[in-house]
Amino acid sequence: MSLAHVDVHCNTPVHYLDSRQECGVLAFRSSRRTAGPAVLAAGLVLALTACGGGADGTATPDTLDPNADLSTQKLTVSNWDGYMPEDLPAKFKAAAGPTVTVTKHATNEEVMAKLTAGADSGIDVAFVSGQFAQALAEQGLLEPVHADLVPNLKNLYPEARQLAYDNGNKYSVPYTWGTTGLCYRTDLTGYTPDSWEDLLSPKPQLVKKVTMMATERWLMLPAQKALNFSANTTDAEQLEQVKQKLLTAKKTLLAYDDTTFGDRLKSGEAALVEAWDGWCPTDDPKIKFVVPKEGSDLWVDTMVILKTSKNKEAAHAFINYILDADNHRWAAENILYKVPNSAAMAKIDAKLLETHPQLTMTPAELLTQEVPVDLGDAAPAYTRIATEVSAG
Repeated sequence: MSLAHVDVHCNTPVHYLDSRQECGVLAFRSSRRTAGPAVLAAGLVLALTACGGGADGTATPDTLDPNADLSTQKLTVSNWDGYMPEDLPAKFKAAAGPTVTVTKHATNEEVMAKLTAGADSGIDVAFVSGQFAQALAEQGLLEPVHADLVPNLKNLYPEARQLAYDNGNKYSVPYTWGTTGLCYRTDLTGYTPDSWEDLLSPKPQLVKKVTMMATERWLMLPAQKALNFSANTTDAEQLEQVKQKLLTAKKTLLAYDDTTFGDRLKSGEAALVEAWDGWCPTDDPKIKFVVPKEGSDLWVDTMVILKTSKNKEAAHAFINYILDADNHRWAAENILYKVPNSAAMAKIDAKLLETHPQLTMTPAELLTQEVPVDLGDAAPAYTRIATEVSAG
């Protein structure tokens, strides 16, 4: 896995317990990336004024031409570094006509600041995590998906149309999805962990051999699930209990680490870590991944079309091109995250599935986990807790 992929979720630097968190918090997959909630909220208000969105959110669809000459349109796509093939823009131009310029963002917050600044960002298609797509849609900043212009939507699993942040894929198209769990060294743990408590209250032999993530939603997730709370809870008393549990767990941690936990496992520095499924290096036969018995999240990274785009027909064609099975499979084979595309997943090499069994998790299994949604007014509380827990 390349370090370029690290930015997919967050640009959090690895830091030990005496360092301060420097990655911005996600309102979400964290949060998988930094303007603070107040800045984002202000930006959304400005964007509402600029784009004509209403307080009730959702924008009405524009009238698009299914026979538009795409060669006259140009696209600017904002994505995380390493999150799609470098030659995809050239291949798309050869296949469909439009020129594509790719800009990169390191975090969800970075691109959100551009998209909500109150003017045309110049971005036509953005890759953002699910709850951010929800926030953009609720502010009227997204063009509804014109399904007739994206025939490859048929390749999506039915479960991919049942996601809480955008049920029915009205404003976003899922690109990758997965879950979070325990990644561990079978020869160092001495047992098979199966609970978030194995991370939060490690056995004596694992004290200072455990890492957790520092970005908000994933920092909170283990304690939320261990306490049988929702990963989207906004209850003040529950959030205080989560905070106290995390402060207790901090005493036993080796580090907060959102990026190199796999390397720590391979070297033996760590024995048990919190990890996204695709980042657990199970190509090492001593390393395994498990979703804790208390449950976890179902994070999704999506593609959205901005309401301000002047190239909406080409934007739909671009998303449709990605959803082609041979194109979409690239993400699973190179990023090692599952894609919600049944035709693409059917083409994954069996040898890769053997070394990365997380890729075999079914959509039905994924859907048993909780989908993070936009936290709205509760986002600052998550930010405050994450800062208080990870600082010092």
